Amino acid sequence: MTIYSQHPNRGKVQILATYKGLAGTTSTTVTSVANSDLATPIVDALNRISALATVPVSIHDTRDGKIRYYPSEHLVALTDADARATLLTGRHSLWYELVKLLLHRALADLDNAMANVPEPVQTAINAELEEEAHELRGELAHFAGKDWPEPETRRHWDFMFPFVLFDGGMPDLASRSREFLDRHEQGITAKQRERAIANLRLIATAYLQCHADPGFLESEIELFHEPHGADGHYLTVTPPEPGNDADFWRVDIGHWVPDDPQDDECSSSTGHILLTCACPVPPTADEIVDLLDRSESEPKLLAAWAGTPIGTALAGTSFIVTERHATW
Repeated sequence: MTIYSQHPNRGKVQILATYKGLAGTTSTTVTSVANSDLATPIVDALNRISALATVPVSIHDTRDGKIRYYPSEHLVALTDADARATLLTGRHSLWYELVKLLLHRALADLDNAMANVPEPVQTAINAELEEEAHELRGELAHFAGKDWPEPETRRHWDFMFPFVLFDGGMPDLASRSREFLDRHEQGITAKQRERAIANLRLIATAYLQCHADPGFLESEIELFHEPHGADGHYLTVTPPEPGNDADFWRVDIGHWVPDDPQDDECSSSTGHILLTCACPVPPTADEIVDLLDRSESEPKLLAAWAGTPIGTALAGTSFIVTERHATW
């Protein structure tokens, strides 16, 4: 329900919380730190936490053409460190479980940012999280027609109109991303959903941990990486389709081929898969991270890996080539 910002004041940097209240939009000071280098990661983490905590309880769950509400169980983790583990479990839906994973990461990032500030600053920030969680629970109680110990809340919340900041860094909270993941759930069983959530959690964890910057959740549930200097080569890491119990994890290496060989400017190209590593056992997040980071730091490796024969592992990795495709 809150947007966080920083403001220089008398040689220090104030961290501000802005929210809608009885007097309209109101800003209060959370704490002050020595400089912007300390404030920036704290403000960034707080904005992500606020958005990830608030958006799921501010929209309808419209899967299968039904109108429901998303759970609010994730709010406990804002103030109870022992409850954070529950953010990495659950079987509700692909999108909601992804949001919980991202919230877990945001809370960890806040911990790391607070490690560099004095204890009184840490106490103030923890008190701010307590306030945010308490006020949001109160607003949700009022929305549901339930009793709340206090007659009114200080921070106001409106269903469908959350007061949060996530543009530019939280595309996973956009309706487009939610609808994209919802479509992947259509027609699957509860068991298949559970498997799909585990796969999404694994690939998202790898995405968050790698130093490379692959595309994620753009047109498929996959990681797409085309490092600079790879001479037109790229790789994808793709989990099984949510409803396909027999499918394997795949690592594909491909190459862009110009649609018109006579076009010197290469205005359009088509990607062609050169080889596939089908993994009957899901890879670990560390294995995926290593693959992506190696290709980022040594982009010429993709061309070398593209020549790997069937039955042989991509050099320096555990991924074994199971199929080669026609070259172009």
